[in-house]
Amino acid sequence: MDITWIITIFLIGFVGSYVSGMLGIGGSIIKYPMLLYIPPLLGFTAFTAHEVSGISAVQVFFASIAGVWAYRKGGYLNKSLIIYMGGAILVGSFIGSYGSQFLSEEGVNVVYGILALIAAIMMFIPKKQIDDKPMDEVTFNKVLAAGLALIVGVGSGIVGAAGGFLLVPIMLVVLGIPTRMTIATSLAITFISSIGGTIGKLMTGQVDYYPAAIMIVASLIAAPLGAKAGKKMNTKALQGFLAVLILATAIKIWLDIL
Repeated sequence: MDITWIITIFLIGFVGSYVSGMLGIGGSIIKYPMLLYIPPLLGFTAFTAHEVSGISAVQVFFASIAGVWAYRKGGYLNKSLIIYMGGAILVGSFIGSYGSQFLSEEGVNVVYGILALIAAIMMFIPKKQIDDKPMDEVTFNKVLAAGLALIVGVGSGIVGAAGGFLLVPIMLVVLGIPTRMTIATSLAITFISSIGGTIGKLMTGQVDYYPAAIMIVASLIAAPLGAKAGKKMNTKALQGFLAVLILATAIKIWLDIL
């Protein structure tokens, strides 16, 4: 593989992981289409949907660790939310990632398109003014949180994402969690989810190790930088940026499927 290919994969990983740390998502919402479309656009061999999902799964594992580490101070991590949603999404992501070997290339892309479309719609639903609520007064429906996390885990496990791009709108819109707590906590849940997803992809031989290693290096550098930027950004700007990003990705994927 030449240096241009290495730089291309590194930059895809860097951009995706920076946004991951900034918005509290695993970054696959961005990296999945970038890995799918950019290499062939530049004349390199295209990755298959299964390869992209495998690379994404491993990379998200490291990006989310780096992001959580950057948010570890400040009281933004909700431990109860991490336990309930993290446990459920871990089970779901393993089931989804292991079962993805039985899906066709188009099937994996369709699942991704459905998840992105749901996330995009949810991001545009008006949210209650909850960002002023003190962190220690935040409450949520535990059964609902665990149930939704299990469903997200299955879908995200199939496409090699950790579900952060769905967890964020669910936590903001359905569970009523403040934005900064959502970003920090979803990174922790995304990390737990990525464990099940990564194991499932490795067991079924869907991981291309060389590009995965390049993207891991990019993740460890970029995710903490993104988290640092996210702490300083206006919460409405963060939500708006994520909404536009998810919508654009969903449109692109569905145009290709149809």
